[in-house]
Amino acid sequence: MRRLPWIVLGGLVLAQICYPLTDGEARAGLTVATVLIGVALSVGHALLDRGSRAAAALVGTAMLGGFAVEAIGVATGFPFGVYHYSGQLGPKLLGVPLIIPLAWTWMAWPAWLAALRVARGRFARVAVAACGLAAWDLFLDPQMVAEGYWLWRDPVPALPGVPGIPIGNYLGWLGFALLLMAALSAAAGRAARAPGPGDAPMLALWLWTYASSVLAHAVFLGLPASAAWGGVLMGAAVLPLLPRLRRARHQRVPA
Repeated sequence: MRRLPWIVLGGLVLAQICYPLTDGEARAGLTVATVLIGVALSVGHALLDRGSRAAAALVGTAMLGGFAVEAIGVATGFPFGVYHYSGQLGPKLLGVPLIIPLAWTWMAWPAWLAALRVARGRFARVAVAACGLAAWDLFLDPQMVAEGYWLWRDPVPALPGVPGIPIGNYLGWLGFALLLMAALSAAAGRAARAPGPGDAPMLALWLWTYASSVLAHAVFLGLPASAAWGGVLMGAAVLPLLPRLRRARHQRVPA
């Protein structure tokens, strides 16, 4: 059972490596498959490593909460601006592809587990996890808009070099991410309030997501500006994890 998350992570990495090698319907199908693998990995890890309460909290806050805020956003334009989804990502409910809230469930869990090591105190951890999760959107939205999976009606003002996405969208996701992480930290229970020895696959997922996103946008997807914005802003939440992991490794090595 300890190897299972690593095996699933390997499948996820392979699917993401294949993404730039496909296009059209094949790429859309691979996008959906990647999210399904990712959410199975995160929810499965929460269940096996932290227990049923943590897994239920992850589903309730990220999946159901993510669907609710997306449905509100599509219907009202708040808090992300007026946008709509194409039909390329599978079935919709209330205008939202069902795969979308699964993506936030997939990434919310590694963001939280990484924050447990980067910050001290509940409020600081909520802030770090929320900033990392929201900054991931600096990669996600440009990539998905470039594919035509969703579009904004009036995408201005936008970040320099990243047209098609209003700055207000990122601020909206930051606000939701703060609420999500605060709710997750409260609902997941004591088992999810401290680092655990079984967190390594999720931390690897978090680091891989950051590094592979920078590389893919800069080299394979032709999106250098989003590579730079995401590299700096998501990196501010992700990169402090590396010295913590190095220090923890040295502490385990006997003198």
